[in-house]
Amino acid sequence: MTLLTTGAYKPVAAALVPAFERRTGHHVAIRNETAGAVAQAIRDGARADLVVLTPGGFDALIRDGRLSGAPPVPLAQVGIGVAVRDGAPAPDIGTVAGFREALLRARAVAMVDPASGGSSGIYLAGLFERLGIAEAMKGKLVLVRGGLAAARLVTGEADLALQQTSELLAVGGARLVGPIPAEVQTFTIYAGMVPAGAAEAASVLLHDLAGPGAAPVLAEKGMAPPSP
Repeated sequence: MTLLTTGAYKPVAAALVPAFERRTGHHVAIRNETAGAVAQAIRDGARADLVVLTPGGFDALIRDGRLSGAPPVPLAQVGIGVAVRDGAPAPDIGTVAGFREALLRARAVAMVDPASGGSSGIYLAGLFERLGIAEAMKGKLVLVRGGLAAARLVTGEADLALQQTSELLAVGGARLVGPIPAEVQTFTIYAGMVPAGAAEAASVLLHDLAGPGAAPVLAEKGMAPPSP
């Protein structure tokens, strides 16, 4: 079986899939991309037994006839956080003014390239505009085309990383400072869908991912159950 997921949800899937594999005997290959790249892969003909994507991404694929099957099931939500390298001082990001100042003081800031279709990168590009710092940030952005922005902290390429909390927590050698301020925070919802023609066991896996047993894993990985 193949699970095609956005990068933010991968740590949760990777933690929950082994129990499913032991119970059912099915092996699950997990492939992850940015939300935009997941949608593009499906448009290009990629087949998966279970797809994890944003509701908006699913809506477009279903509307265009690229996906069909049972409706998507909400799985998780996550906000954007800030990370530094282990041992580095943590900036004050508790207020919008403090967060803005931390960005301006940073030597280099790693984030997902908006052009790659990553949800956090697209949102942050717009946020920098609203904060009036888009021009100042251009020369210090370290853009990651998919993958983990916090990895650039470990290599020394950046001293701040911005991405969904679950992805920041996935990098050893990086430390989560906290979420960006509530006034400018955004939460991305992730849902799972079993496409028509997928392996029968994919519905069982989706049930596991959406079940109450997922809640502790979501919390551990920096995510939360979707709001009712």
